[in-house]
Amino acid sequence: MSVNLVNTRNIGIMAHIDAGKTTTTERILCYAGVNYKIGEVHEGTATMDWMIQEQERGITITSAATTAYWNVDDEKFKINIIDTPGHVDFTVEVERSLRILDGAVAVFCAVGGVEPQSETVWHQADRYNVPRLAFVNKMDRTGADFIGVVEQIKEKLGAKPLVIQLPIGEEENFSGVIDLIEEKAYLWDKDDQTLGVEYNITDVPEYLKNEVFEYREKLIETVIEGDDQLLERFFEDRSKITIKEFKSLLRKLVIDGKYVPVLCGSAFKNKGVQLLLNAVCDYLPSPVDVEAIEGHNPKTEEIIYRNPDPNGPLAAMCFKIASSSFVGKLSYVRVYSGQMKTGQMIYNMRSGKKERLTRIFQMHSNKQTQIETVEAGDICAIVGFKDIITGDTLCDEHKPVVLDKMQFPEPVISIAVEVYCQADVEKLNSSLDKMAEEDPTFTIRYDEVSGQTLINGMGELHLEIIVDRLVRECGLKLNQGKPQVNYKEEFLDTINNYNYIFKKQTGGKGRFADITVNIGTVNNKDVSGLVFINKITAGKLPKEYIQAVEKGFRDAMMNGPIGGYPVYSLKVELVDGSFHTVDSDPLAFQIAASLCFKEVSRKLKSTILEPVMKLEILTPDEYLGDINADLNRRRASIEGMTHKGIHRVVKAKVPMSEQFGYVTALRTLSSGRALFSMEFSHYERVTAEILQELINSRKFIF
Repeated sequence: MSVNLVNTRNIGIMAHIDAGKTTTTERILCYAGVNYKIGEVHEGTATMDWMIQEQERGITITSAATTAYWNVDDEKFKINIIDTPGHVDFTVEVERSLRILDGAVAVFCAVGGVEPQSETVWHQADRYNVPRLAFVNKMDRTGADFIGVVEQIKEKLGAKPLVIQLPIGEEENFSGVIDLIEEKAYLWDKDDQTLGVEYNITDVPEYLKNEVFEYREKLIETVIEGDDQLLERFFEDRSKITIKEFKSLLRKLVIDGKYVPVLCGSAFKNKGVQLLLNAVCDYLPSPVDVEAIEGHNPKTEEIIYRNPDPNGPLAAMCFKIASSSFVGKLSYVRVYSGQMKTGQMIYNMRSGKKERLTRIFQMHSNKQTQIETVEAGDICAIVGFKDIITGDTLCDEHKPVVLDKMQFPEPVISIAVEVYCQADVEKLNSSLDKMAEEDPTFTIRYDEVSGQTLINGMGELHLEIIVDRLVRECGLKLNQGKPQVNYKEEFLDTINNYNYIFKKQTGGKGRFADITVNIGTVNNKDVSGLVFINKITAGKLPKEYIQAVEKGFRDAMMNGPIGGYPVYSLKVELVDGSFHTVDSDPLAFQIAASLCFKEVSRKLKSTILEPVMKLEILTPDEYLGDINADLNRRRASIEGMTHKGIHRVVKAKVPMSEQFGYVTALRTLSSGRALFSMEFSHYERVTAEILQELINSRKFIF
């Protein structure tokens, strides 16, 4: 179905866990005619939660994409939707989705309001300048407070919410919504047999007219101030400003990121979702409305912009890899410029290779519909690429561009896994490699000290799902260790002008590499990984030798001097070097860098860093003392306490090593009445006492 690019919407549904993202998406698919039966999360029948683990647990683990069509005022709109997880362990799915989307719908629970993961996903959307709508869901639940949530959006998120709907009734009396722009009431029958498809449009009920007038005037004044010409006409004769003009101005303000329209409803009770779809079409941007995507020329580093033009040079980004038992490796792609056709040879900027595009699919959760062409502004899945990873730029070989890569958080927890049968070792390794390819926050590390295979992830649930998949999908019998913290190491000082010469003479060709480096700490907590600076004047060392030195240090960083933990950040300045015309090669310089690191690291003072988590606990007052005492025992630093209705909210920072099994401990302390959420905050140096404990707990190779 061909739809004009102006009428295309690429949106994500994002929220805290259990706010109702997937339920909202299921209603959208039903009303748009994609599904003829509404799937329910609690029954394990939701279309977008297709994994067995998602259906059993009632949570979203992996982002799922689908396409729906919706009519507004006789115009057909194509909406590409990505439903994202709410659990913090799977935040990478939100990150990579927001990177390639044009707009988002933030779903909030009418009772819970702005919860910790709501803040996380909101700030992720801020980082990518994604315009969004807010949908206050679960208006039928006891304790629902629409205006309270609007205030929280303003205070906690620093946003400018614009109320464009008001609820008719709350809690069990919630029956519909009032559209403030058109001054119409949308009412759903309490005993609705049509699952929300049918509703009545009436005038505003008499008892709500004063409230509607107050909020409508506030809305009109705020929006009209955004355009001087419209404001002038408004003061002359406000009746001559049409609803279409008003919506057009509101749309511009939303796309510019100045305001966030707030709607309300109850997805589970089938109320308000059609109006949310109308708002998506009315206010969120099309690919044409957003700024041209920015990239750079790999040769000249010149900034390049690619407009959403189907006839322009190809520029696309792979934002997700998934394995399918039917078609093999699926690469999810957002096309920013140009078009891709089945059978076409496509150039991958990272690998420097051209590969044939064998098939293109429009995705519907884990099902595919084959299409022949995909154009600028669209999202699809492609098959045919053997060497492709998340973040790769696909482009026209003769008009190269590199789009900015996505940044992913580092794993903070690991467990050791081993197979019972030696024959399964190869199967385990290939399965782990495949999963690491799909999930950038999942990594594998071989511990040289213990000889174990360690899998690293964002939390206990993340690794639990990985192990479950290895058992179910790959048919492996596994033995797993206890969860371990992913510590890091850090140098405390710097050594300058350190010269290292690597010589090896064998019967044939020898190896020679000579490097002089400044090596040590990075004085910036926000910087992780290797900061490599080449200070050698042009021509003294060939470019490939310098690249080999960088690679050698990068690889060597994976094993620190204290406990074999990866080094958090390292600054290396290559200040001098020499080579032999016969015995030098890139491998010699790579080995020299690796051995230089090992030698220097024993001379530098260093320490261990531990991951610290941001913790938020919601508890009834009577358990506050016991919970705070328990937090103190866990080396937590309590940062604040606030009231939320009859509950208290405790905010704290606590080391990851103290939080294993916290869900059970908190249930015991609060008789099951307290809730908590936790996410990674930062790395922090351990105390001298903890450092000694960590040193004593490991065997070292020096």
